Amino acid sequence: MKIAVVTSFPPSKVTLNEYGYHLVKNFVNKNDITELLLLTDKTKAPKQLDFDNSHKVKVNECWSFNSYLSFFTILKTILKERPDAVLFNLQFLKFGSKKIPAAMGLMLPMLLRLIGISTIVLLHNIMEEVDLTKVGFSKGGLQKKIYSFIGTNLTKCLLKSDRVAVTIQKYVETLNEKYKAANVTLIPHGSFEMVKSPNFDLQPGPKKIMAFGKFGTYKKVEIMIEAAQQLRERINEEIEVVIAGTDSPNTPGYLDSVQKKYSHVKGVTFTGYVEENDVERIFTESTVVVFPYTATTGSSGVLHQAGSYGKAVVMPDLGDLALLVEDEGYKGEFFNPTNSSSLSLAIENILVNDSYRKELAVANYKAAKALSMERITEMYLEEFRNIEEVKFGKSLISNI
Repeated sequence: MKIAVVTSFPPSKVTLNEYGYHLVKNFVNKNDITELLLLTDKTKAPKQLDFDNSHKVKVNECWSFNSYLSFFTILKTILKERPDAVLFNLQFLKFGSKKIPAAMGLMLPMLLRLIGISTIVLLHNIMEEVDLTKVGFSKGGLQKKIYSFIGTNLTKCLLKSDRVAVTIQKYVETLNEKYKAANVTLIPHGSFEMVKSPNFDLQPGPKKIMAFGKFGTYKKVEIMIEAAQQLRERINEEIEVVIAGTDSPNTPGYLDSVQKKYSHVKGVTFTGYVEENDVERIFTESTVVVFPYTATTGSSGVLHQAGSYGKAVVMPDLGDLALLVEDEGYKGEFFNPTNSSSLSLAIENILVNDSYRKELAVANYKAAKALSMERITEMYLEEFRNIEEVKFGKSLISNI
């Protein structure tokens, strides 16, 4: 089977690039895959193909974020290469923050199915479960209604693909109920790198409280720094706050402003962009992983990473994070996302009770291990096989 994967890919900074990396890395280990066509965004540095069987990957940097031409260049490449199937690794702003490039890119799966190419859309979030105001898409009122209208119609387009895979059961139910869809399937997010024998013991040095991701819209690190300040007043522990990642594309300059605002606070480290091969070290050195979110936009990749490395977590009690705890078996301390004192107490409960920290870490590792990316990619291949069987059956009937 020759498959194409449309995704951003390291060293790209476009959203979901890490997920694209691990999808491709695991797909090429499948015996069914003879060639993988990587349809990815353009970067100055070469793509990071540092894994086994990378010889199966054919890289084609055929689109750019916010380019009005991406729709045409991706379509042209697929028609030229004629893969057996195409997987889109998507969220609503995958192809751009500008409305027209973003919308045009999301119409590609529908068009490909119409011309007979099997397509699966991996949709990491759905508009119905995203607070558009909190994540910075709109300011409310009329603008929010316009975005919701656009989102609804783009969702209808995406549902014209052969399959739409979502990562949370509630998303399946929402899409089936609202759109009367019959082609939505649950394929969990999955965990990236599984450490075979994680060390659940404390690392030497300061206890590191780490947040990982792209910050500035619904991921606000001020609450985390303030919680650490409060914590230092109550417990006799050496604490370091580690903010690992970059600004969200929608909020350039955010982390610089936070760094200036809290320049008087000791023990706060801003790592900047974390290279893929440095992710394990960042997580391994951490005592607890914190999610300073005011909203959620889909299944959390960071939570799955924390589980992969066997880490205790502190999460806001809202949205998709709460659903993941229920559906996939993750455990953590919860806090009120608008209250730094609540976050401080949640972190304290873990730092002062090491047996409890280990209990959470072990539970999260087990949850992550149960849904490895190896298993997830096999689920996608099975969906492609099912699509082909249905098409073959229809072909036979039409020829009778």
